[in-house]
Amino acid sequence: MKFHHIGIATPSIENLLLKLSKFLEIKEKSEIIYDKNQDASLCMITLSDGTKLELIGGGVVSNLIKKRNYLYHTCYEVSDITKTKSDLINDGAFLVSDAKEAILFNNRKVAFLMWDLGLIELVEENQDGVN
Repeated sequence: MKFHHIGIATPSIENLLLKLSKFLEIKEKSEIIYDKNQDASLCMITLSDGTKLELIGGGVVSNLIKKRNYLYHTCYEVSDITKTKSDLINDGAFLVSDAKEAILFNNRKVAFLMWDLGLIELVEENQDGVN
C-alpha cells in the first residue's frame, strides 16, 4: 500500500478552494466533477510539496459535515485491490463500499474499508502513468 491522498469533506468545494489558496500553494487542481457511483462532487488538488487532497462534497459526506468532522479518509494506492481488500478484512477491517469505478481516477476501481486507521480508500494502481 502506497499513500495517495487525504479526503476532506466540505459543504462547498469552491469556497474551500478559495480558503486553501490563501494558506497553501496549490500546484495542480482538477475540475470539480460529480461521480454518481460515489454520490459525490470531487476535486483533487496537489500542493507544492506533492501532497494530494481530495475535496469531497455531496450526499456521501453530508452527515460528517453536520458534525463538523471534515477529515474523511486516507487513500492508498494498491497493485491488487481484490487481494489487499481481502487481506485487510482478514486483519479485522470491514467493507464499507465494495470496489467500483471512480471517475476522478480515470475509472480505476476504488473501495472503502473501516480499519485501524479509520476509513481508508483503496485505489487501483495506475497502469498508464496518469494519477
